[in-house]
Amino acid sequence: MATFISDVLQDLKKSKTDLSNLIIVLPSKRAGVFFRHELSKITEQPVFSPEIFSIEAFVEELSQLQSINNVELLFEFYLVYKELTPSNKQDNFETFSKWAQILIQDFNEIDRYLISEESIFDYLSAIQEINHWSLNENPTRLVSNYLDFWKRLKVYYKQFTNHLINKGFGYQGLIYREALENVQNYIENTSSKMHVFLGFNALNTAEETIIQELLQNNLAKIYWDIDEGFFNAKNHDASLFVTKYYDNWKYFKKNPFNWVSNHYSKAKQIDVIGVPKNVGQSKYIATILNNLKANNHTLDKTALVLGDESLLIPVLNSIPKHITALNITMGLPLKTIPLATLFQHLFLIHKNPSSSFYYKDVLNILSHAFITPLLQIDDENHLNKITKTIKTNNLIYISIADLIKISPTHKLLFETLFANWDNNVSKALEQCQSLILKIKNALTLNKKENILSLEYLFHFNSLFNELTQLNSEYAFLNSVSSLYSVYTELLNSETLDFKGEPLEGLQVMGMLESRVLDFETVIISSVNEGTLPSGKTQNSFIPFDVKIENQLPTYKEKDAVYAYHFYRLIQRAKKVFILYNTEVDALSGGEKSRFITQLELEDIHEINHKTVVPKVPKTENPLIEIPKTDSVLKSIETYAAKGFSPSALTSYVRNPIDFYFQKVLKIKEQDDIEETIAANTLGTIIHNTLEEFYEPFVGKNITVENIDSMKSNVDRTVTKYFKEVYKEGDISKGKNLIIFEIAKRYINNFLDLEATDLKNGNTIEIIAVELENRLELDIPELHFPVFLKGTVDRVDKRNGVVRIIDYKSGKVDKNKLEIINWEDITSDYDKYSKSFQVLSYALMMDVFNRFNEPIEVGVISFKNLNEGFLKFAKKDKPGAYAKKIESLNEELLNDFYNELKNLIIEICNPDIPFLEKEIK
Repeated sequence: MATFISDVLQDLKKSKTDLSNLIIVLPSKRAGVFFRHELSKITEQPVFSPEIFSIEAFVEELSQLQSINNVELLFEFYLVYKELTPSNKQDNFETFSKWAQILIQDFNEIDRYLISEESIFDYLSAIQEINHWSLNENPTRLVSNYLDFWKRLKVYYKQFTNHLINKGFGYQGLIYREALENVQNYIENTSSKMHVFLGFNALNTAEETIIQELLQNNLAKIYWDIDEGFFNAKNHDASLFVTKYYDNWKYFKKNPFNWVSNHYSKAKQIDVIGVPKNVGQSKYIATILNNLKANNHTLDKTALVLGDESLLIPVLNSIPKHITALNITMGLPLKTIPLATLFQHLFLIHKNPSSSFYYKDVLNILSHAFITPLLQIDDENHLNKITKTIKTNNLIYISIADLIKISPTHKLLFETLFANWDNNVSKALEQCQSLILKIKNALTLNKKENILSLEYLFHFNSLFNELTQLNSEYAFLNSVSSLYSVYTELLNSETLDFKGEPLEGLQVMGMLESRVLDFETVIISSVNEGTLPSGKTQNSFIPFDVKIENQLPTYKEKDAVYAYHFYRLIQRAKKVFILYNTEVDALSGGEKSRFITQLELEDIHEINHKTVVPKVPKTENPLIEIPKTDSVLKSIETYAAKGFSPSALTSYVRNPIDFYFQKVLKIKEQDDIEETIAANTLGTIIHNTLEEFYEPFVGKNITVENIDSMKSNVDRTVTKYFKEVYKEGDISKGKNLIIFEIAKRYINNFLDLEATDLKNGNTIEIIAVELENRLELDIPELHFPVFLKGTVDRVDKRNGVVRIIDYKSGKVDKNKLEIINWEDITSDYDKYSKSFQVLSYALMMDVFNRFNEPIEVGVISFKNLNEGFLKFAKKDKPGAYAKKIESLNEELLNDFYNELKNLIIEICNPDIPFLEKEIK
């Protein structure tokens, strides 16, 4: 395969150019590696390599300025800003950094495109006055400060650029402008060397001017890589820039234009594949690579180009194991490394100083992969102990003292993680570096297994060292929040570089790394609108129309840059796989790129379209079936001897497998921390409060005065039981406060209902509260004793009628206590579990032997108290005109007993397995 670089070298060799005496300028450092490789192929004998520069390095050489990173630029700019801005109008560094980064980008554009700062900043200032407040004779202080800011931009720019030049530093645009200033001096002192520029496309004005100056002085050659299919087409974005240079540069009026090639129209296999989601694309890339391997296709001339570079990790995880030669040209962003989440959590809890921390934040930190090993002592990890204590005591907020009390051994670690940073930047940096040292000491105990983790740690240590140096040199960071802002900026720019052989195997790269390089097989991912091209984004103080006026690049030029790279990638390729995300989501929208549509409309190549749907195996989740082995039956016998409770029996009715897990295996659901009071907690508090109120009156008739006395103690008693049941949970604010007030309202409403009943001439005698019962059942079919047990919330006698009452904090409908067919009571949990429960209480109390009065059983629902006492009833048929029996009699209780007995026999039957029910 003849690549663009090899064609250039052949042309230079053919013209008998002394290759050793050349200065090669390329769009990227990466291209220099491939240039040297191609150079070694065409030379028959050893030669000195020409000087090879990326365009940025070449321009930096011309300017004699040193490039510095964005964070240092911010600090240097803030120095200038503080000098030029009155103290009463100065922003702090954190606020300044948010708008200054955008402004530096604008300065960069202005310099790269050689725009007169005088005209553009005066123009911007005038626009703000015209658009907003120029007609206001008495502007507010805010308005005056705003307009004053725009007027000072020109001063900021001049002072900032002078400040940087005096220190020998520069941002990219300033370096370009200074390079242009020095180009004539450079030409005079470099007359013996020929410069070769190759593979360029979108040049800024400074680059254009520098290259033209060298061309006009016969010190340069330039090789373009453009296909005639784009060059000759009208309004094709791929040739937007190159055709402009061809038309406008004086050099090409008298000199040849190298080159317009003819590769794109040659036969190619182009597959356009729609794949759902980014992970789906990663997995399908693996399929493509496997197919290439199966067809004996070598991967040395294959490139995997990630349109969305965030796919790097899922793609690497999907690369087939048989691919051992792999080169990754992009770095792994430091922000994607697991260690980044640890420091993110730390900054989160320390940005707002506090003596205690939200339990989830604490557990997020302690359960982090880099922290958990530090809690290990011998065979015990104290994280489990801490988690259990937090859950047992319902600790929503935790202090260092709490943690030390739970695990005194780790006092120093807890202080390193959670000691208050006091909003002090130096202390924050010191604590972070101390933590890194602790983690390092733990990892080095098993160095071989932790090589990668130690590498991560090294990079974060370097990052915090840089922050420490910046803080000591500039001292502008005055809060943890401002430190976090700078930390985030540094984190976003730092990468962990991969090691690999740059010329062997599969090449994994981003779109910009592909400049000048050619491959026989190209796989391009994420070819969606908003990614390729990136779409309309405006991160600038300079309005769109002002950019047009001053010939600054807009999204149109940015789209053209991506169009050139996309088409150049497939220009010489023989096999092209283009993947796009078919799924609609908030960011990408699931729309394929206009580049794909353009390929279709050109009708030059036959394009194979397909949409890939992942193979989802049909998974059947068979219902669990547990046979009743001897050990299971033994457990059931043991449980029967202790006593079946009504709730246990109804859990079997609802789903036998739940009964098996909870009662036979004794597996309990894990208790979670109640941030918001749970329904069962609310119910417990109501039960406990009413038990305390009514227990002193057992065996007595209650009076209205008794009820009034209870009402005066509602607040105190409810608070006591909240603290007892909810432990250290906070009920002073938010939803918990509302639920606390609801509990008091429920009890007050219940007492009001009771008082009204008494005032209407009714009598109520309290027979029992929270009465525990246990009854042995007569079941001849079973050879072992069976008991029924349960606690009745309240038994009273109202106007001579005994009532067995169950309290429910939730809503209960009256029809759920009315039964027609007895067999339904042990089959329909949702409808009849309440009836089952209250009838069980009546049965185990042996009511007909204890009471001579009429007996009713039922529920008081606190959510619909207006319904009063909801009685159980037996109906003879459905409908409104059915006859109801609301008082218990022996026949009703015997009918229920028969159903209960059959249910227990089924539970104990060795031939009937525990079979899971489908719960809807």
